[in-house]
Parts: sequence; structure tokens; C-alpha cells
Amino acid sequence: MSNPNTTTASRATRVLVLNSGSSSVKYQLLDMHDGARMAVGLVERIGEETSRLVHTPLTDGGEQRERTAPIADHEAALKAVAEELAADGLGLDSPELAAIGHRVVHGGLKFSAPTVITDEVLAEVERLVPVAPLHNPANITGIRTAQALRPDLPQVAVFDTAFHTTMPEHAARYAIDTETADTHRIRRYGFHGTSHAYVSRKVAQLLGKDPAEVNVIVLHLGNGASASAVAGGRCVDTSMGLTPLEGLVMGTRSGDIDPAVVFHLERVAGMSTDEIDALLNKKSGLVGLCGDNDMREIRRRIDEGDQRAQLAFDIYIHRLKKYIGAYYAVLGRVDAVAFTAGVGENAAPVREAAVAGLEELGLAVDAGLNAVRSGEPRLISPEYARVAVAVVPTDEELEIARQTYSLVNSAAHD
Repeated sequence: MSNPNTTTASRATRVLVLNSGSSSVKYQLLDMHDGARMAVGLVERIGEETSRLVHTPLTDGGEQRERTAPIADHEAALKAVAEELAADGLGLDSPELAAIGHRVVHGGLKFSAPTVITDEVLAEVERLVPVAPLHNPANITGIRTAQALRPDLPQVAVFDTAFHTTMPEHAARYAIDTETADTHRIRRYGFHGTSHAYVSRKVAQLLGKDPAEVNVIVLHLGNGASASAVAGGRCVDTSMGLTPLEGLVMGTRSGDIDPAVVFHLERVAGMSTDEIDALLNKKSGLVGLCGDNDMREIRRRIDEGDQRAQLAFDIYIHRLKKYIGAYYAVLGRVDAVAFTAGVGENAAPVREAAVAGLEELGLAVDAGLNAVRSGEPRLISPEYARVAVAVVPTDEELEIARQTYSLVNSAAHD
């Protein structure tokens, strides 16, 4: 297709990445000529009197700026972001801005790749709100606000679920009545897809191999946590399901649980659906087990002999090991296990404990390498280990920017 703005598009190499939450907006401006970050920031507590915007320009030695004043809604938040960027000469009206890339949590089965946002795309994302009630509405609000600010600019949705659409049916389907499942779109979708895609590719680079040759178990361990089995660059299984509640023990989410617990709490404890939802999503996981969801604090308490913190840690590790073993079986051959996200990248005791006792599977960590703190992808396994153990800092914003720019740039030259 021809594009009257091809000349402008060819010199536009910047992408603004927006991650809109229910009361926050995280953003980064990147130059895709070299992948360099030009500015990063966060608007939080939108709609409250204590709203806060933190903006950091990363060019020409700029210093972090902060403003604390009421920000009524997402429209006001994005206008404030635009003002901060303009103050650095990086405004949204710049001809060098190629597109705005949006993180969208749930794309269902319809979206398996980055997608230019149209009214039809937005309508589909809205139809998926029942299976992503905490995330998709906020994503939609951010998109509509950005469209109003720059209606002429391509807006691209990059879906958390897209990387997992390669799962075979036997991994994606639950064993419930097929007609009911299909009618209500009940299946495993998976999340953190941009992170799993980025990390699995980085692991292949670290091993000096093509991603198509490498089988990787990726462990995205943050406040939300998920595991994936990646065979030759394609996801074949993942721990999160219809929603981000299933799978690993997380900061505030229970992860895997007998579904009958829900019926029991309703019948015996008299809890409402909303109360059970809040319990499993916000009052469970590590915070439910020991009152803390910060792994650093949990480790500090363990060092002081706190048995409740120790049990929470042991449950967390037990679930993690079960998934490593399960995905080892799913893949048949594993070339690497990769730890990423806040806990995965920074908590050496978690990595050590997760691999301990799995020597027969070819897994081990070198204590010295594991203790090193670094922002670079690295191997922490000894040379003799059959399976590499890696720490790979995730970069979801860069992945979103790359996918956005690639889509827009290819369309401009069609």
C-alpha cells in the first residue's frame, strides 16, 4: 500500500511506549535507530489528591523532575506527560515520532501479533474486558486518550497474550465441556508475553545460537510471576491461564489452587464472589502467607529466624520447582533455564533454591556467579552443567517499541 507520508515516516524513528494501568501510566520514549531511551517516567495515583509524576530525560544530562498535584484522569495524565516531554524538546508533535506503542494485556486468540489500532480492534479489546477486568479497561482508556492527543499518528497495540498463541490446543484447553468453554472463551491465554519473547531470544544470543535451535524455560518472577516453555522460539506452554491468577505463587496472588476452594468459601464462609476474587488476587500469595510480598523483606525476616517467612519462601520455591520439572518434561530437551523480572533478576537465594536438588536434570548454579549483581544478561551455571542457567534482565518496553516500529516502518514502505 502506498503512504503519502513515506518521506516523513522514513526519518521518524522515535516510539513512545505507554503502559496504562487503572490509576497509573508508565511511559518511555525510545529512538529505534539504536534502541536508546530518550526519556522515562511514571504518573501514579491518577484521580487522587496525591497524584505524582516523575519524569527523567535521558539525553544531554537531564535531571529527574517530579510534580505532585491532583491529576484528574488519564487524559490529564497524558497531557502532563506531553508537557514534560516538550520541555526537553521531545514533544508529541515532533516529526521524529513514528508511533505510539501500547501495552494491552489481553488480546484473546484474535491478536497474535502487534496490531495497528482501529475502531474494530478497540471493540475486540473491549469485548475481552470480562476476562481481563483489571487491565483491559485501563489499556483502552490510555489508547483513546493518546488517539485524542495525536489522531494522525499510528497507534499500535502489543498484546501480553500474543506470544502464547502458538500453544498447541492440548496445552491451551482446559478439560471442561467444550461448548461451554468455546461460548465463554475459556482457555489458557498466558501473560507477560513480551517479556517471555524478549528473554527467550536473549538466551539464544547468550548461547550463541539461533532461537529456532534453543529450548528454554523462562521464569518471569516479579510481583506477578509466570513460567513458560519455549521450544525453538515458540511458546508451547505457560503457567498463567484465562487470567493472570493461575500458576506460580506470586506477591499477592495464590497461583494454582483447587477450584473447589471457591465453592467452599462461598458455602461455608459465606463469602461473595467479589470477596473471593479479592482474596485470591490481592490477599494471597506471599502477602497472604507471611504478610510481606517484597522478597527482600522476606529474606531479611528469614535471616532473623522468622518461621512464617521461611514457610512462605519454601512454598514459593516448591511451586517454582514443580513448574521447572513439568516444563522440562513438556520440552523433552532443555538448553537453558532463564530467570527474569524483579525477583528473578535480583534475588540470588531464589535462583539457588529453585535449582537446588535438580542436578540429575543437568541444572546447577555457581555460587560465585549467582552472587554477582549486574544489569547484563549472564550465565550463572558452572561450565560442567548440561543445562545453562541464565539471568536475563527483561525489557518489555524495548520489545514493545521494536514490535511497534517494525510494524509501522514496514507499512510505510509497502
